[in-house]
Amino acid sequence: MKQRRPTNPELLEAIGYLMKAGRQYQTPLWITIASFLGKSHRTRVVLNLGQVSRHVKEGEVVAVPGKVLGSGLPREKLTIAAFKFSPRALVKVEKAGGRCIPFSRLVEENPRGTNVRLLR
Repeated sequence: MKQRRPTNPELLEAIGYLMKAGRQYQTPLWITIASFLGKSHRTRVVLNLGQVSRHVKEGEVVAVPGKVLGSGLPREKLTIAAFKFSPRALVKVEKAGGRCIPFSRLVEENPRGTNVRLLR
């Protein structure tokens, strides 16, 4: 059976970066996120803003190893790190006073991954 893995160059670069950061800072969170991103397309995580805001409190940092969609309303100011955001999700989070950042910026701001909630 042929092994399925991502072919998107941006995704492969993000996986490599997270694996390297996980080894460098000895943080299993980055390695876990990289393993979720490396799964097949069918099993990748896709969450909408309603699901994200239902499980977090205001001011928390959320890591979503996949895509964030714009359906639902964020009730709080959130910092969301994900591989991909829909344009509608970007607008809604910014309007609520939150931030949408890539994983590379999250690793730069918080190399140890403390106080980061992983949603899947």
